[in-house]
Amino acid sequence: MLRHLAAPALALAVLTTLPAARPTLAPATTPPAEFKPVSVTYGGQHGHDQVVTGQFLSYNDFHGAIDPPSGSGAVVNASGTSTPAGGVEYLATYLKKLRAEAKSQGRQTITVGAGDLIGASPLVSAAFHDEPTIELMNQIGLQVSSVGNHEFDEGVDELIRIQRGGCHPVDGCQDGDPYRGAKFTYLAANTINNKTGLPILPPVDIKLVGGVPVGFIGMTLEGTAGIVNPAGIKNVHFADEIETANKWSNLLKLFGVKSQVLLLHEGGAQGSATPTPGVSDCFNFSGPVVDIVKGLNPEIGLVVSGHTHRFYSCSLPNSKGTSVVTSAGTNGQLITDIDYSIDKRSGRFSEITARNVIVENGVPDGAGGWLKDAKGVFLKNPDTVDAAAKKIADKYRTAVAPIANKIVGSITGDITRTNTAAGESALGDVIADAQLARTTSSGAQIALMNPGGIRADFDAEASAGGEAVGQVTYGEAFTVQPFNNLVVTQTLTGAQLKDVLEQQFVGYKGQTSTKILQVSNGLTYTWSASAALGSKVSNLSLNGTPIDPAANYQVTTNDFLANGGDGFTVLTGGTGRTTAPGFDVDALVAYLGANAPVAPGPANRISTIA
Repeated sequence: MLRHLAAPALALAVLTTLPAARPTLAPATTPPAEFKPVSVTYGGQHGHDQVVTGQFLSYNDFHGAIDPPSGSGAVVNASGTSTPAGGVEYLATYLKKLRAEAKSQGRQTITVGAGDLIGASPLVSAAFHDEPTIELMNQIGLQVSSVGNHEFDEGVDELIRIQRGGCHPVDGCQDGDPYRGAKFTYLAANTINNKTGLPILPPVDIKLVGGVPVGFIGMTLEGTAGIVNPAGIKNVHFADEIETANKWSNLLKLFGVKSQVLLLHEGGAQGSATPTPGVSDCFNFSGPVVDIVKGLNPEIGLVVSGHTHRFYSCSLPNSKGTSVVTSAGTNGQLITDIDYSIDKRSGRFSEITARNVIVENGVPDGAGGWLKDAKGVFLKNPDTVDAAAKKIADKYRTAVAPIANKIVGSITGDITRTNTAAGESALGDVIADAQLARTTSSGAQIALMNPGGIRADFDAEASAGGEAVGQVTYGEAFTVQPFNNLVVTQTLTGAQLKDVLEQQFVGYKGQTSTKILQVSNGLTYTWSASAALGSKVSNLSLNGTPIDPAANYQVTTNDFLANGGDGFTVLTGGTGRTTAPGFDVDALVAYLGANAPVAPGPANRISTIA
């Protein structure tokens, strides 16, 4: 026991000596009335001299979104309105405004994250192994963040490099500057080294607020192993969220830290409604975070969550009281502004109030809307750009522009990830067809694509590089498929192929959530929601001929799936694996060029019955 506590105890003792930053900036404007903050009071009220006050600013799931999001993702839809938002130079401006507002009220600010800051990133960040995003997170004042599942996209060793610094072991320091690592602290309390039994990165951090310690516990979801490439996480495992949080909560409490914040890369979502719930609402809330919070120690008064890419601000029951639970959506389009008080005598939170603030980047039209250009794209507001953040972003935009703006093909119109009732999408069809085309020469007959690997839609009107309507750039293709997975082909029997498709459904052979794979042209089948596990798939055919359970088929996937990612462990039983040249994005780019203009897939290959 002492072996496990010695290092963390020393870390805690050192960390309590570190002061939090106090920026000096201009006051912020008054928040719009439609933002409805959640507010929780703990115990009795105390005089001003008996409490210390502070502010947490938080965001999550940034995903290297240095540029303002485009297409359907360009706006935040909430409370019946659509607001153009995001882009790191606008995120920096709003962080400064909110910090200045807090300072004018005598509140000290700590800026925190809840994971997936990197990974599944656009080319401007991904081309440099997400070093640009980390440099920008340093610039805009992030201080502590949990890891998320996407922090493991390139494996544990790469995450350690991202934290500590040093040039990439293969590509070096591509921008010509040394990479010095993250100035903020990544926390990974439940990512456990199998050999040592200890977290791979610090599990906790402590900041002093008016002389009172505030503790942070950070972790990713326990299910991370099932949604990242198994090849990069062979030497670690991901522990239970409640057990881990309470373990470190108890240790913090032992050291007198009784105001605790959990930075958790797992979340939930508000229910559907008309109009869409507000960014700070908690309408018909549900999700994995609800049950996690139920088991938490009462000292954990605040849970900054993520992963689901949804916005909300809730008060949820913990093991003996109430915790405030927040999420700021995704892509830097929102910031959660959390004001709190701590009772000096008990060291515990006495009040927490939270609201989400939209990071607006548009130009108001004076009539409650936003100005657009001739192509219908929202204009960006130069008056709300942070110059320091823009300078760093522009360095990488300039460096990557020749690659990103290269036209690689064209499309007839928008091609989206929107699923049919059977779980198939037009874009999923196109990507599966592209991977099949890439490997047909080596005998491939079928291609399967995981839906979670499709990260954006193709927007025919998008024109980041000034290209014509319908033209597609390499940067746009990379945004759709940003993981640089390999494209592999292996032999499966017909029985194995059917078993793969049966494993799409939660509960079958360890599958933890239903994920409908996208399929290439020629493969058709029907699935039944009411049928028993292992018997949901029927009418499985290839080019109209029923799949023979005893025959062999050449099946293409990315290596993430082939290695058992997304819970598809049946795919690890394939034989004779071969690897196509390049990456999955190269397959897509080749297909867009060879078949230009590419039309949306028919989305008629998978059908469903009750």
